[in-house]
Amino acid sequence: MFKQAALSLLIEQHSISQLTVQKVADRAELNRATFYLHFEDIHDLISIVTDDIFDELSIKLEPLVNSEIHDNREGLTVFLDYIYENRKFFAVLFEYKHYEGRLFGLFKQLIEARRDRAKNEGRISKDWVSIEILTASIIGIIMWWIREGIHFSSEHIANQITQLYKKSPIT
Repeated sequence: MFKQAALSLLIEQHSISQLTVQKVADRAELNRATFYLHFEDIHDLISIVTDDIFDELSIKLEPLVNSEIHDNREGLTVFLDYIYENRKFFAVLFEYKHYEGRLFGLFKQLIEARRDRAKNEGRISKDWVSIEILTASIIGIIMWWIREGIHFSSEHIANQITQLYKKSPIT
């Protein structure tokens, strides 16, 4: 209940700094004492909520590690669907460099794993574009989508990302 309350307040207030234990407890219709049975403070709750979100993102990205280079739209769409469903929360998180950095790290690991697999299979012999540039491009697209282009479907964005990198292996 506290996690859901924190998420709904963050979506409404658009600021982690304005979140308080009292606001979360009131929204959850529980008392502060109950809150402190489960969490050390508001930062502990935020940490747990964001860890849950990033764990779920990791799970959504996992199928992309083993998918074929040019056959990753479905997995990418599933991942983007999750972002879309939680877009208001991600819009708040992306205001903080720490969380943007965590998303960057997730995608960088994905790209590194895919590239290593492709090299081992002899599909590519060199890195065409740096992993950091590819990662930054994907993160930039996702952030733009969440902030400005949400009227585009996750399938459309997945297709655009795939087309953009067709000639430059994301592997």
